[in-house]
This record gives sequence, C-alpha cells and structure tokens, in this order.
Amino acid sequence: MDKVARRQIALWLLTCSAMVFAILVVGGVTRLTHSGLSIVEWQPIIGVVPPLDQAEWDATFDKYKKTPEYLKVNHQMSLDEFKGIFFWEYWHRVLGRLIGVVFLLPFLYFWVRRKIDRPLLPQLLGIFVLGGMQGAMGWYMVKSGLVDDPRVSHYRLTAHLSLAFLIFMAMFWLALGLLAERARPSTDAALKRLQRIGFWLVILVAYMVVSGGFVAGIRAGKAYNSFPLMNGHILPPESFVIDPWYLNFFNNMALVQFDHRLGAWLLAILLPWFWWKIRAAAVSPTARLAATWVVVALYAQIVLGISTLLLAVPVGLGAAHQGGAMIVLGLLLWLNHELRVARVAGLAT
Repeated sequence: MDKVARRQIALWLLTCSAMVFAILVVGGVTRLTHSGLSIVEWQPIIGVVPPLDQAEWDATFDKYKKTPEYLKVNHQMSLDEFKGIFFWEYWHRVLGRLIGVVFLLPFLYFWVRRKIDRPLLPQLLGIFVLGGMQGAMGWYMVKSGLVDDPRVSHYRLTAHLSLAFLIFMAMFWLALGLLAERARPSTDAALKRLQRIGFWLVILVAYMVVSGGFVAGIRAGKAYNSFPLMNGHILPPESFVIDPWYLNFFNNMALVQFDHRLGAWLLAILLPWFWWKIRAAAVSPTARLAATWVVVALYAQIVLGISTLLLAVPVGLGAAHQGGAMIVLGLLLWLNHELRVARVAGLAT
C-alpha cells in the first residue's frame, strides 16, 4: 500500500472514530434524559424518517403509551414533552446509521480501487461486523425496558457501551498504525517493560469503562454522593447484602460504585508513575508528549467524575464524563502506539 493510500484510509478511520465519540456523548445524554425507550420499534431503513405530521406523531405517541415507562413513570407526559425525549433517541439512532454509511461506502471505494492491503481487509471487515453487532445490541438493550420494568438491563447497557469502546479502539489503533512511519521494533528491555505496563493500563481503563457501565445501568451515581468517603465509609457496610455474594459486583449500588472508585484511584497513582518512568526512559519526544496528555486528560476526567458524583449526575456533566473516558483511552492508545513504533530517542531501533 502506498503512502497516499495509507493516509487516506487512516483519515477515514479517524473520521469514523470521531463519529463514534460523538454518538457516545449523544448516547450518554439519551440515557441521562431517560429518552432511550421513546422509540419502541427497530426500523433500520424507514426509521430514518421521523413523524412528519400530527397523525404520525399521535400514532408514535400511542405506541409509547403502551410501554411500562409511560404507564408507570410518564403517564402525565404531554405530546410536546414526548417529542423532547423522542428526538434524543432518534438522533442517537440516526447517527449510528450514519456511522455505518460513512464506514461502508469508503470501504467499498478503497476495496474496488485495490487500495487495501490483504492483511488489513479482514480487520476492516471485523470492524464492520462489530458495528452491525452494536446496532443489534442497542435494540436488544432497548427491548429489555419495554417488557415489565421501565429500565433497560444494566448488563445489556454495559455490553452496548463496551462494544462502542471496542469499535473505537479498533479503528483508532488501525489509523495510528497506518499513519506511523515504518520502524523495526526495539529490543531494548526497558522499553519492552514500558510497553507491557502500557498494555495493562489500557486493560485498567477498559475495566473502568465496564464498571462505569454498571454504575450507569443501576444508577449508582445517584447514591453515595460524597467524596472521598462513601457516606462516611471507605467500603459501605451494605456492600455484600445480596445473595449469592458475587451478584453484589453487578447489582449492588455500594459495591459497584466502590469498584469504579477503586479503579480511578489506581489510575490516579499508576499513570503519573508511568509518566515519570517514560520521562526517564530513552523514548521519542512524541511518546513523552503523549504521556503528558494522558495524565492531563486523566485528572480532568477524575475532576469530572467527582463533580458528577457530588452533584448527583447532572446531564451535562454525566455525558461529559462518559466522553472523557473515550478521550483518556484514545490518548493512552496513542501513547502505547508510540512506545511500539517510534524510534527511541532519535536512535535507530
């Protein structure tokens, strides 16, 4: 693959990554405004067109009136109020379809023009499959809130959130690889150690994403709105009241929030330490810059998280905190990539 084609494909993947970030933020607002159950059908094609006249709005609202959310929570809602929650879910779905189009059409163009190297082809097809799975998971999640309980399954919500991050990671990592200059991997033991640490920090951030999904899913952010202690406790005494004990890690507000806080404390300690190790190592200036930005983004994310908690999850801060997680992850991926492909301190690797 020539350099021009590599750059074109990389920019396309970065555009798609930015769109995934946008849909993540819109999805956060959709969840926090309780808009996700306003559309009770999955119509991938005709669902792109919203209701256009009063009769269509009445018909759409009548379908919502049959849902547990309307019957148990929003039974006094007016049509105008319904339109407010409808459009958040509508734009979330439209943006998801748009991402599919923006991914598929350039992919077909690059493939027909033979600009995609053979090793890259299955990776791009895999991302497209993940995108399809994400759409199906989104509807599977919504369906769980249309039966008896007017809340979506927190397990399905966490899976939906995690898939979004996985798709972002795959596209962003591929883009970084396509933009990087070719270089032989270093055999330096100290650099290899940094690479291993960087990998496990990505795993820790992924843990934060999953635990954050459970916090959001059971609305644990509405409880224990104090910091640094949780209502005067490090670990609240009710953290293991559910039987069997292992369900507390998924269903107990106290333990779910504690687990999320624990991950944040670990990152707050480990990432600055990692930054210090990188500053002292023979790495490229770009790697040092990436390490600095990761630490800055992490502490901004921690401040956002604490503020969101203390204020009992206002919509703006909650959505920003969700988006901030993807920014931290993206910067950490950039750092990991620089540690793997950049030339060490300007020397040949």
